[in-house]
Amino acid sequence: MVRVELGAAVAMAREIAEEVLAPEAAAVDEEHRWPDKGMAVLRYRLGGLVVPTECGGMGHGLLAVAQVGEATGRACASTSICFGMHLVGSAVIAAKASRRQREQYLEPIGAGEHLTTLALSEPGTGGEFWLPQTRMERVGGDRLRLTGAKSFVTNAGHAHSYVLSTLAAGPGKPPGQFSCTVVDATVPGLEWGPAWQGFGMRGNASRGLKLHGAEIADWCLLGKEGDEIWYVFNVVAPYFLMAMAGTYLGVAAAALVEARTHLLRRKGSRVGRSAAGQPVVQHRLGTMWARVERTRRLIYHAAAEAEIGGPEALLGLASAKAEVADAAEATINDALTLVGGIGYGEHSPLHRMLRDARAAHVMSPTTDLLRVWTGRAQLDEPLLEG
Repeated sequence: MVRVELGAAVAMAREIAEEVLAPEAAAVDEEHRWPDKGMAVLRYRLGGLVVPTECGGMGHGLLAVAQVGEATGRACASTSICFGMHLVGSAVIAAKASRRQREQYLEPIGAGEHLTTLALSEPGTGGEFWLPQTRMERVGGDRLRLTGAKSFVTNAGHAHSYVLSTLAAGPGKPPGQFSCTVVDATVPGLEWGPAWQGFGMRGNASRGLKLHGAEIADWCLLGKEGDEIWYVFNVVAPYFLMAMAGTYLGVAAAALVEARTHLLRRKGSRVGRSAAGQPVVQHRLGTMWARVERTRRLIYHAAAEAEIGGPEALLGLASAKAEVADAAEATINDALTLVGGIGYGEHSPLHRMLRDARAAHVMSPTTDLLRVWTGRAQLDEPLLEG
């Protein structure tokens, strides 16, 4: 993959969104279909966005994830989340990659030939996705055996590899020590559950995964045994939050455009009084613009602050997803009010946007949890209890 500057990468994402994702968005939603066409183009042209340049990637970070997420989220939230999870998984693999992992995963990702994703959530853990119960044990001198279950795996059955969290395997490891591994899709012992039929985000191919003693080589361990908490809070959380925030910012921005376009279209009509000339409509649209723009500035500032390790990185990252969840929902509701009855049609883009946006509050870390983390960070309290 050729090195591409950030502005050019975002411009490429916008082009793909307009030409490939947008025309497919309604069908992806209605048919609960994984967006294979859009994902193929994104993987080939931008799949190595966060892969180091020495591995053939573009070498970008959190700001690129947020900006590309906004571009793709404007067109199709399902595709944006699917691609975002690939970027998060790529960043996790790259964080402490061994030579073998660079050759096996990062170089193919950088070449646009490999799709990865996360498999962290588990049944029963709720929003605490950093507390896995999946067991990992050593088999012989160079093998690891995985037993357990994962839930809500995005890109399930379509990715070439999955980044998993497990209980640490080494002898004498104390309770609460967790590890991360990468598992190829072709490994025997992986059983996928039925497709999840969601209220929104219908194209993300979310499924449960059972691991029946799946065996992997020990070089698939990411970092060292017991590193999972480091990965979660130094890599997974920042990249996941920016992928989510960017996607839902795109949804909010698209709703604003939908409302403005409708009002301008009605303004040019000779039938009846123009809604665009009414102060209350103008006030509401102005408020919508300000809400979207201030949320955008928070998200991009949070990404830039986190990339340099600034003192407010945690506050910004946690608040970004929480704020965009509120902003997207409020902006779409306002757009529905301005557009009127036509916006409530089953095939209205706003209908799909509202259903997609609601997931922002419940995808872990939830909005409530992020608000708590922001408060704790300001009071110098630990994020996690116990």
